[in-house]
Order: sequence, then structure tokens, then C-alpha cells
Amino acid sequence: MTRLFGTNGIRGVVGQDMTADLAVRVGRAIGTHFGRGSVALARDPRLSGPMLSRAVAAGLMASGLEVIDLGMVPTPCAQYYVHVHGHLKGGVVITASHNPREFNGIKALDAQGMEMAREEEEAIETVYFEERYATADWSAVGDLRSDPSAIDLYLRGILSRVDVEAIRKRRLTVVADPASGAGCVTTPYLLRSLGCRVLTLNGQPDGAFPGRLPEPTVEHLGDLMHLVVEAKADLGVAHDGDADRAIFVDERGAFLYGDKSLALLARSELAKRGGLVVTPVSTSSVLDDVVREAGGHVLRTKVGSPIVARAMLAQGAAFGGEENGGIIFPEHQFCRDGGMTVAKMLEVLAREGQSLSALAAALPQYSLKKEAVPVPVERREATLEGLVRLVKGRKVETIDGVKIHEADGWVLVRPSGTEPLFRVYAEAKTPERAQALAAEGAELVRRAVKG
Repeated sequence: MTRLFGTNGIRGVVGQDMTADLAVRVGRAIGTHFGRGSVALARDPRLSGPMLSRAVAAGLMASGLEVIDLGMVPTPCAQYYVHVHGHLKGGVVITASHNPREFNGIKALDAQGMEMAREEEEAIETVYFEERYATADWSAVGDLRSDPSAIDLYLRGILSRVDVEAIRKRRLTVVADPASGAGCVTTPYLLRSLGCRVLTLNGQPDGAFPGRLPEPTVEHLGDLMHLVVEAKADLGVAHDGDADRAIFVDERGAFLYGDKSLALLARSELAKRGGLVVTPVSTSSVLDDVVREAGGHVLRTKVGSPIVARAMLAQGAAFGGEENGGIIFPEHQFCRDGGMTVAKMLEVLAREGQSLSALAAALPQYSLKKEAVPVPVERREATLEGLVRLVKGRKVETIDGVKIHEADGWVLVRPSGTEPLFRVYAEAKTPERAQALAAEGAELVRRAVKG
């Protein structure tokens, strides 16, 4: 049996790996796993979204499930809908998140609105590959109905978890860049509800992503950084395609890496109650420094927001998230949430009374470098084995990939769960050393690929 689900759902290039036929069969497999009941369905604005969502809906209904179509909404909005409506079997979201425009994907949610646990994904994969689909007879086929209430429910949920009055008193100016993705229908309205002056960039949903690619990296956010300065805004915020992540730009137009926003929000959350913070092995040491100072401690996991969320739930964590802007607030829901991240960062600015650049400058300073090395999927396991051999005798941990610890920094090399490449993360106190470690990590991958 071949694996179907990756780190975060099923993803592929539309018309090649991701087809209507596959979507119908995945819908049937998910429906068979869920059994009878109701399930939510949502999508981001990718051009193939309507095709794939209808195909999945057909598969779900063929299994006898009632499908509640939420339409085009952020992934955390759909997750919150499932979380709040406790009677649902779960949900399905058609999204490829940060992947390029030619990709799309299928994400399965459990009854809590969380991404499926791996054992549930395996059960769905068994049904799919063995074609053991449950088929409803003519009188028991599921139906399809729409529910337009998901966005309002989600925004009210966020507003109930932050100090709205404190934020409104600050009267912040914010530039929002949802990347023409699903965040277009939520984040500008959330900001307005919080009393902000709002400017939007790439603010109309468009699955071709004409303004920029959906991943909110420094290379893609030049227009946002420029507009924040020109508009004399207090900050800018950028989402990925399905708005489960949020990356910030400070008032000087500087890109704020996700490690720093994670650290600022962790300090704010731990100030209330202390406790455990969960994050992947790829996150900067700045988080450890901040959490330690706040009297908490950090648990490291494999990369992937579902893994982080599951660990948070199991350990009763106070806070968690990833270095890519995917942050999880357990009092709200156990998934990364770009909208909640925006509201919480505004709350930090309102309470601290300082600029975002000043707050970031006060954090312990590290330099982080990232690279990506193409590796064919069929060479993934052999490359990992080769890496382990190449670093034998050094201080290494293998929670996820290979992380090499040096006295003055570290480098992590791991296979992507969504693309045919290995990701390299390197950190040190100086940019030069971080770059050298990243270069070493990339070269190790290239050597390991060759065998």
C-alpha cells in the first residue's frame, strides 16, 4: 500500500496527481471512515477548488453523509465551524495552503476540527487502496446544503478571545495581504472590527494568485513591505493561500520571521499562566530563551502542524506553533489559525504600547537561513540514510530528519512532506555562520542523494 496523506493532507499538481477521479475516491474513503452523519466541506479560492470540492462532495454523499458546504473560507474558519458544532463527524477542506498555484489538496478533519491523526489517515488509506467503500442505496444517499454562517461564527470566536477595547484604543493602521487567498473574506473585516485603519493588498480572491505566490516568504512580500512604509502603517500582515498562517512586517517595512512572532506571542500567552510550549525541531532557539525566562519549558516535535497540535492536546500545552507563522492557541482551537494570530499580535502591541520593531529588537538575536534542495521522492529514504552515515560521530538528533548541533549553532536537514525536496534550516548568532551552516547542510543533501 502506498501512502496517500503527507505532512498536511493530500496534495498534488492538478490534472496530474490531483484529479477529479482521485477526489471522488478520497471522498468515498473518508465517508466510509466517518459512517453516517454530517460533515463540513470548504475550499480556498484555487481555480480547481470548485471541481475538487464537488467531486469530494459526491464521494461523501455516495457514502450516505450529509454535506454542509461552507464555500470559500479560511481553513481555520472551517475547523472552528466543526469544533463548535460538536455533532459533526468532521470536515474536508480543499486546499494546498502555501503551495504554488498549480497545486491543490484535500485535508481531512476529525470531529474536533483537528487535522486527522495519523492512525485515522491510515484507516482512510486502507479503504482507498483496497476499494472497500461503503455505498448507500438509492434512498440513503446523502444530501448537500450550504451554510453561510461560518465566517461570522469564526470572527465572533476570535473577538471573544482578545481584548477588543484595548486594541481599538490603540487605533492601529494595518496593511493586510491575504495573497488573493481565503483570508480575503475574513482578515480585513476582523481588523475593521478591532478598530484598525485597514489597507489591503491582493485583497480579492483569485486562485491564479496574480499579485504574489501564496507562501508568505520575504521574497514574495516586497510590495507589502514597501506599502507599510509608504502608508506609515503600524504593521503589515500576510497570509498563505488558506490563511492558517500569518507573517508580519514591522512599521519600518522589515520582514519579521515567524520565529520572532512566535516568541512574542509565547511570552504574552505564558505571562497569563506559564506552562508548556510545543514547537517543531525547526524553530529558532529564541523561543527557548523567551519561554525559559517566562518560567515555562519547550517540547520539540517533528515538523507539521497536525503533529504539534496533537502533542499540545496530549500534554495540555499552554501554547504552540511553527516557525513559518502557523500558531496554535489551544483556548480557541487546536489548529494553526492566521486570523487569531493577527488579533493576538494586535493585542500584544496594544498592551505593550511599543512598536513591533522595538518588541522584536528586544528579543534574543539569532540569524536563521533556509534553503531547499530538490530530491526525487523515490530517493527520499536513501538520502536520509546517507545523511545519517555522513554525520556519524557528530552531535545529532533525529526527531525529524537530521539536526546537527554545533557549539555556535545548528543545522537541520529534513524531507518536505508536501514537495519533492529536502529543506535546510540553519541558525547561529551571526548571519555569516548561519549561511555557512546552511551551505554545509545543502551540500550534505547533495552528497547523500548521489549515494
